[in-house]
Amino acid sequence: MRKALSLLNLLFTTIFLSVIALIISPFDRRGNAIHGIARFWAATHIRIGGIKVVTTGLDNITSPPYIFMCNHQSALDIYSLLFSLPLSFRWIAKRQLFLIPFFGWALKRAGHISIDRENPREALKAIDEAARKIREGMNIIIFPEGTRSRDGSLLPFKKGGFSLALRAMVPVVPIGIVGTSALQPKGSFIPGRKGVIYIHIGKPISLEGMGRSAKGEVMGSVRADIERLMQAGEAPME
Repeated sequence: MRKALSLLNLLFTTIFLSVIALIISPFDRRGNAIHGIARFWAATHIRIGGIKVVTTGLDNITSPPYIFMCNHQSALDIYSLLFSLPLSFRWIAKRQLFLIPFFGWALKRAGHISIDRENPREALKAIDEAARKIREGMNIIIFPEGTRSRDGSLLPFKKGGFSLALRAMVPVVPIGIVGTSALQPKGSFIPGRKGVIYIHIGKPISLEGMGRSAKGEVMGSVRADIERLMQAGEAPME
């Protein structure tokens, strides 16, 4: 019964709230109202699914804008981040998501950033545009693995997010997400069972004084921090 209710809720709220977002978008130039709608959408899905989200490290978020980088195990990562992070942000997402009727249109209107992975020239243009928006105050979330991990292990990182970070020159905040793959494995449309998700927010990594040649160094630092945060599991982080 809970799974059926969760599925019906997700379908209805995704379409209905996407339409609402499209209607208000001409009057919401910063996209903050649409982000509020997205948070409500995520909270509804989380609660109906019988899921609790425990967040640690919120005190590390003090002076945005930031680029948040997280491990990616499940579609639940998106809902849990919307639910737990108390500031407006945008996603960098693959172009195909923006083609989904209503949902994709709302993503575009809200200012989320589309990346065409099959067109390097267009991808570079999108990165430069994203860097400009970040410098102007927009927070961004990136999954540096580029796709969801099937077994929960951290996959190799893509370089694009780190090119963006070194263009924008704002701090990178690592986040370790624990528990989402067990509740909703890759390929599942809704959570399979109730449970707890842990969001561990690390300390910002400053890029001050770094050039674009420091991409490998930044990637290594972010990966090490995300791995440490993931290993914390249910333990509170300092």
